[in-house]
Amino acid sequence: MLRLFLASMISLILMFIIMPNLISFMKNLKYNQVASEYSLEEFKEKAGTPTMGGVAFVIVPIITLFIIYPRFYTNAKILLVVLTYLGYGLIGFIDDYLIVVKNDNEGLKPAYKFGLQLLLSIAFYLIYRQYSTSTVTIPFLNKTIDLGWGYALLVFFMFTGSSNAVNLTDGMDGLASGCSIFAILPFIYVAIKQDQFYVAVLLAGVGGALLGYLRYNIAPAMIFMGDTGSLALGGLLAAVAIVLKKEFDLAIIGGVFVMETLCVIIQQVAVRVFHKRVFRYTPIHYAFKLNGMAEMQVVYVFWLASIICSGLGIILEAMF
Repeated sequence: MLRLFLASMISLILMFIIMPNLISFMKNLKYNQVASEYSLEEFKEKAGTPTMGGVAFVIVPIITLFIIYPRFYTNAKILLVVLTYLGYGLIGFIDDYLIVVKNDNEGLKPAYKFGLQLLLSIAFYLIYRQYSTSTVTIPFLNKTIDLGWGYALLVFFMFTGSSNAVNLTDGMDGLASGCSIFAILPFIYVAIKQDQFYVAVLLAGVGGALLGYLRYNIAPAMIFMGDTGSLALGGLLAAVAIVLKKEFDLAIIGGVFVMETLCVIIQQVAVRVFHKRVFRYTPIHYAFKLNGMAEMQVVYVFWLASIICSGLGIILEAMF
């Protein structure tokens, strides 16, 4: 427990040191957020805010892990998780860089982004299967089934779905970062129960780094995480869920991210097939704003929902 506390504190302190300098650096480079086509008109006013803040909370927890466990790289599982975290962060960084340089929202072409995510998930699967099985456990039923080659599809679906779900949720100040902190907590609990202390320390470091980042991302945000942060966080959650053999639990623990994604999918199908909207606006957090709630009220509601999902994840692990 002392190592977990140290990991979170070291990451938090490093973020307080790094973030003001990173914000100034991004301002000087004019690496500012470009308004999303899906944003409400009032949120497009935030287009001048620096982006790529995710660079800090991707790198800092890995530095922290190295401080506490200098030879962490000798453990195959944590090394795979770290490389996945960095890999998805790199995909997001390329996307962010192209967006700020071109000053539009096209960024990395969808086919290229999909291809890179596919390659990363294939590499993860091939390495992971060297020391683990293709079995999954069904939540609540505590029943284990072997998916065989279907496990490869599950891995790809988890990585793609999780990374893009966090990306969709990153639409209001503090929303995605706060929800990610709560989503990490159950996996720390699971990692400790399984004696996966390297994983627990990394996650504690990420949690501390996100708290430090949140200090500068809460409304009014001084910096945004960009795809660098959102894709990295989604990839991390998927990788940890797989390594801890809690694949299906991710849908419960990350319930807010799942809800955001499902609402977007439902809306797109409804519009394209029936030419009607199911929701007033998607991503769904904007619909709450259109219904009269202040931005931070919406964020607090989503944080509360994330806390409930996090609690369910811990209860699920404790009971089964």
